[in-house]
Amino acid sequence: MCGIAGGAGEDIARHAGPDALRAMIGALRHRGPDGFGYHEAPGVALAHARLSIIDLSTGDQPIRNETGTVQVVFNGEIFNYIELRAELEAQGHRFYTHSDTEVIVHLYEQHGDAFVSHLNGQFAIALWDVTAQRLVLARDRSGIRPLFYTRRGRSLLFASEVKSLVAAVPALGEFDPAGLSQVYTWWATLGERTVFRDVLALPPGHLLSFQRGEVRVSRYWDWDFAGEPGPAGFDLDAAADELQALLTDAVRLQLRADVPVGAYLSGGLDSSAIVALVRKLDVARLSTFSVAFDDAEFDESAHQAEMVKFLGTSHHVIRARTQDIGAAFPRLIHHCEVPVVRTAPVPLMLLSESVRAAGFKVVLTGEGADEVFGGYDLFKESAIRRFWARQPSSTARPRLLTRLYPYLKHSPVASAGFASGFFGQQLGEVDLPQYAHLSRIQATRRLLQLASPAIRAAALDPAADLGTILPAGFPSWSGLARDQYVESATLMSGYLLAAQGDRVAMANSIEGRVPFLDHRVIEFAARLPARARLRTLREKWILRRAMRGLLPDDILQRAKQPYRAPDSASFFSGGQPLDYVAAAFEPANLADAGTFDPAMARRVYEKCRAGRAIGFADNMAFVGMLSTLLLADTVRGWRGQSRRLA
Repeated sequence: MCGIAGGAGEDIARHAGPDALRAMIGALRHRGPDGFGYHEAPGVALAHARLSIIDLSTGDQPIRNETGTVQVVFNGEIFNYIELRAELEAQGHRFYTHSDTEVIVHLYEQHGDAFVSHLNGQFAIALWDVTAQRLVLARDRSGIRPLFYTRRGRSLLFASEVKSLVAAVPALGEFDPAGLSQVYTWWATLGERTVFRDVLALPPGHLLSFQRGEVRVSRYWDWDFAGEPGPAGFDLDAAADELQALLTDAVRLQLRADVPVGAYLSGGLDSSAIVALVRKLDVARLSTFSVAFDDAEFDESAHQAEMVKFLGTSHHVIRARTQDIGAAFPRLIHHCEVPVVRTAPVPLMLLSESVRAAGFKVVLTGEGADEVFGGYDLFKESAIRRFWARQPSSTARPRLLTRLYPYLKHSPVASAGFASGFFGQQLGEVDLPQYAHLSRIQATRRLLQLASPAIRAAALDPAADLGTILPAGFPSWSGLARDQYVESATLMSGYLLAAQGDRVAMANSIEGRVPFLDHRVIEFAARLPARARLRTLREKWILRRAMRGLLPDDILQRAKQPYRAPDSASFFSGGQPLDYVAAAFEPANLADAGTFDPAMARRVYEKCRAGRAIGFADNMAFVGMLSTLLLADTVRGWRGQSRRLA
């Protein structure tokens, strides 16, 4: 795992000369503390910050082909590099390293832009074709690794993180109201948009080429449920056996490393399944890591202990106290580079710090299973609402909602009357692409209501937002398939894999690997009948079936408990705010920031300070405002200007 930066174009020396290039890669030192590498030539500048995991002795980047006409820097891992290398050597290609990076240059020689379809991995790639004077950028299918770019004059600059671009071009970093409005709706920006003007993200599953000043972006892969069959003739047990074999192979590939590999173990089905599959592969000794909380509403320690005993791992636990979360929150925003509406990423950042302290650089995680196999409560909520919509006058059907959210202290379904009113809104609009996400959007958009007129004016209807990213066949898919696609294209790629994945792990130079997002697993799950993923109100049915015999029955039967952490309570003690929180919500600072209505923002702040914010809407509004104010201050720090809140 690494960081990459650089650019290409006629005037690249003016925008990314030696000093600027070194500033860009220096801003990514946390991603690659083991050394820097450079390639500077007419029309191109490439830089790499290395975290050594595979081929520790000869794997320094940039990596080239035999003649030096193809140069590459790369962030991530190519898990099937051994198999690809054997194929390429049989075709006459000669290798000078044992790294996974070198297969990229030879695949490009062999297949051109189609090289990316041969890769099984998680990656952000920058490749320079000397002969064609052409830059190629590519991002993995699910968006596990980040990649950003900007146009400057007749050149294009790219980097793993926005702060690296700002290091070269301090004028970058101004907020984009449309990007903020999307975060205040979806928790993330969509497609190529970011929260910064003139900074774009290369979307997951896309490839970009830059040649003679022209940018072309194309999609090479997408989630596709077009082949989703009906339940007739479906053999569940055969499919479960096939899934177990496929997941086992995904884990086998992702264990490849020349350094020790650990795993996260939350006590839920997903991470437990990954650890059980590692054990199935007869790994002699495995270290696992987890987070514990003082508040029983968030804590899963008992389930973690059960799995540690069952699997026999060497286990490490950190306890994330509310004061720890509040203290670390500004650092989180520096690494995430986007406002967040939850504090949940902070304990994961603290967890990755403990992984590094234990001597590890790589961990396997269970992320992605909920998106791939229909694991979230919102999928069940949507199924109930669609069922209810067939008989809107029914009083029995909405009572099914009471089976959801048992883990919440202040559940939205605790009161039948409130549940009927809240979830009954837009009940019959089942064809809306955002149908499953309506309750989340409604809660999150409390934050949008507090925003400045410019941000509110930039907000689109959620369906219009989605219209820019949905595939042509989307309307013909099952309701569950549509819900899963929207979840993968919004929350998963823009928030989960970033704020709770890459950014919090790389803050401590840790590489997280996600076997459930092996593209073969995604494609397999998309070819199953919807009922194999969500059976009545039992989520991830096929995964539970596939893991029989490898996990205890109570873990297999345990209902999904989403990972969460204390939100606004983390920033106050006895009604007193942390110093930087008090500074952020000073009326003068709110007025100067210009992103929120000062009077309305202060009312939410006072409600949280008094401990009266018990619902999602207030908590997300507060955390979203605080993180936005901190991000503005953080950008000033990137530019070398005085920081006012820290």
